[in-house]
Amino acid sequence: MPRRYDLTSLEYFVAVCDAKSISRAAEAESIAASAVSKRIAQLEDIAGAPLLSRVRSGVVPTRAGVTLLEHARNVLHNVDLIDRDLASDTKATRGFIRVFANASAIGEFLPESVVSFLAKPDNADVDVQIEEMNTLDVVTGVRDGQAAVGICRSDAESTGLEWIPYKSDHLAIVTPKNHALARERRVPFADVLQYQHVGLRSGSSITTLLRRESLRAGRLIRYRVLVSTFEAAINAIASGLVVGIVPVEIASRYAAVAGVAVIPLNDEWAERHFSICCRVRRALPPPTAAFVSHLLSQK
Repeated sequence: MPRRYDLTSLEYFVAVCDAKSISRAAEAESIAASAVSKRIAQLEDIAGAPLLSRVRSGVVPTRAGVTLLEHARNVLHNVDLIDRDLASDTKATRGFIRVFANASAIGEFLPESVVSFLAKPDNADVDVQIEEMNTLDVVTGVRDGQAAVGICRSDAESTGLEWIPYKSDHLAIVTPKNHALARERRVPFADVLQYQHVGLRSGSSITTLLRRESLRAGRLIRYRVLVSTFEAAINAIASGLVVGIVPVEIASRYAAVAGVAVIPLNDEWAERHFSICCRVRRALPPPTAAFVSHLLSQK
């Protein structure tokens, strides 16, 4: 007899995984924690395996729980789409792809690839949701089943995931046009540490990388300004107060308009490599598998 998963239990399970707490999920759903626990226990009976593991901060999905979580998200999203499409007299259900990516991937190449993927007639019934987060959270989110696909730096901790080489970029020092470095063709990272910088918020992959390399160079990088986007960083540089390190691929788009100079770093680590990560590529739903193949075709 086939297993029967009811939608309400799946909703509560997803809520628990997102909140990392049965009590917090119950409060958000306006239901008793004991009722949520009972629903989880019923799901575990159906699955034949524990779905949650207790940790100091609350609960996290087990290996079986991660599998259920990814499917549950897709099921619940498709139910929402069914409601929407039937309400508008549309009979077809739509595919849904959730992607986690770091700021560089989103700023440099991902949106264009998503647009070209969605423009294909075969993908008219597919929706893509992109969420920006740092590399660690991308990896954790994909491993925990919160997203089917992640895009981030290739040197992230990779246990439990399948990694597919994707693209590369190169870091550059961006300065005002009248800066002492502006006429250089390439410059070593150690030479830019004497200047005040603008940087991305703490926790971003590029900020973590630059702090590590500045320590290796023997002089901690000094951030005078912290911003949340590369565009904001370039605007700060254009003001003349600071310099900043930005991927060439992004900085070049703004150089002429913002009045800044873009000088590639000549350090070996300044060339960064990105990969697509997923739990098991061959197990991806058809729309997601097609999306990954499309990304790789854009290399």
